[in-house]
Amino acid sequence: MKIWWAINIMWLIIFAVGAIFIGVRKIDAVGVVQTPEIKMVSFAILGIVFIGVVLFQLILLIFLRFVRKNTAQ
Repeated sequence: MKIWWAINIMWLIIFAVGAIFIGVRKIDAVGVVQTPEIKMVSFAILGIVFIGVVLFQLILLIFLRFVRKNTAQ
């Protein structure tokens, strides 16, 4: 379970850095000036990915607890 927690902390750091990067950039890689509307779309996409990762991690947690419970018996 320690590895699971370490991976989750890593994911949180990655998403925090991504959010900070989106928030402070003035021009993206294509050269488009980042308006508040475009930043909100980028934050929404990052949020959707974040929710997907959270759901996957919760399913993994349930699976690990189930396997751990069955091997203890």
